[in-house]
Amino acid sequence: MLSVFNMYKIGVGPSSSHTMGPMVAGKAFADKILESALAGIGRIRIDVYGSLALTGAGHGTFGAILAGLEGNDPKTVDIDAMHARIAELQVGDADLRLGGKLVTPFNYIRDMKIHKDKTLSKHTNGMTFTAFDSHNKQLISENYYSIGGGFIKTEENFDAPSSSGGATPPFPFGSWKELSALCSREHKTVAQLLMANEKTWDTEENVRKKILEIYGVMREDVERGCKMEGTLPGGLGVSCRAPGLFRRIKEAAEQGRGNFQPWALVYAMAVGEQNAMGARVVTAPTNGAAGIIPGVLAWYEQFFPETSEDKIIDFILTSAAIGMLYQMNASLAGAEAGCQAEVGVSCSMAAGGLCAILGGDLLQIEMAAKMAMEHNLGLTCDPVGGLVQIPCIERNGMAAQRALQCAQLALLEGEVRTLVNLDDVIEVMYRTGLDLQAKYKETSLGGLAVVVPRELTAN
Repeated sequence: MLSVFNMYKIGVGPSSSHTMGPMVAGKAFADKILESALAGIGRIRIDVYGSLALTGAGHGTFGAILAGLEGNDPKTVDIDAMHARIAELQVGDADLRLGGKLVTPFNYIRDMKIHKDKTLSKHTNGMTFTAFDSHNKQLISENYYSIGGGFIKTEENFDAPSSSGGATPPFPFGSWKELSALCSREHKTVAQLLMANEKTWDTEENVRKKILEIYGVMREDVERGCKMEGTLPGGLGVSCRAPGLFRRIKEAAEQGRGNFQPWALVYAMAVGEQNAMGARVVTAPTNGAAGIIPGVLAWYEQFFPETSEDKIIDFILTSAAIGMLYQMNASLAGAEAGCQAEVGVSCSMAAGGLCAILGGDLLQIEMAAKMAMEHNLGLTCDPVGGLVQIPCIERNGMAAQRALQCAQLALLEGEVRTLVNLDDVIEVMYRTGLDLQAKYKETSLGGLAVVVPRELTAN
């Protein structure tokens, strides 16, 4: 059974699947070497495949792998120091410090192999790490797959259900039907049921504290993103638009011409721009969709001043439960199922979470979440230049507004039942993702990614 902290993880931009996952994989391999006490390591070779290879330059994949091999974790890494160290390693001969301890010869050109025309068997986001001795004899090798949201799996555990590990919680569920039945039987809200599960692994006090820490990072990203001017890295020359939009909407509101809806859009874009800069952000449930939930929550705080920590925690718990259903039964990876698996899932989570704290019952929460995904079905992942900028940042803003609309419609319609339920939509989303051509799944080989001049998008 998954935890809320599988859905929401503090990390670094610009991508959970292409930056955070590879960093986690690199650290896992370094830890494995240190734990096995292998001696005489002559070099480490890294082979990167599929979507990671095709869009890795724009997502910082290759540097993130090196940072992970040196023992860095996405939540705690010093971002400025990481970038400086990656630059050293990518220039030429510079010894790797495996796990921050074991000095190992490394040459970037020789040892980092990018296979844009090959894919490993289990998933398009595949990596192989291999350690050799000084005579070039293979000592140990491991395949890792970055499956979205910062999750990784190995060849050995790929088909095992995703889990937080540890003891089994009192209320396991695998579908919305099961979750809502448990809530009805136990006379609990979705948030209360999730908290009961979380208390299997930690105290309620610690769970609340960690959720509020996550929300604190979200708020910081919103505030910083609404002020930080400049040009996003990557060579496309994309300017930060959120600060200008923020000023114009604020001026309109002060002149009595305000519209409360666009605020969520601006806040979501602000976080999207922070993510594109490689700042510290929260997977929600991925980095590519990191702006939607902070945007909706910032909007809620602005227009519902009676909000409280309890409301924020209920939102995070409820939305996490919805996200778990997608992770268990579909995908959170744009490289596997298109942007519907990132922006679509986050929109669904946000709509359900908002509906819950606005007073929605189980049926209304389900309706809000399923409508949000229905109108993201088939959404392609076609980032220009492999960067999380075009169309990703605007897409976060639009999805934040859609989440508001779906929550509001569900509340207005009350007890109206539809023929399609949330479990159906999750299944359809996954089937649709599998049917999408590979060029529309985070490869930058189709869609919007090919309409910009090649000289601007060369990886």
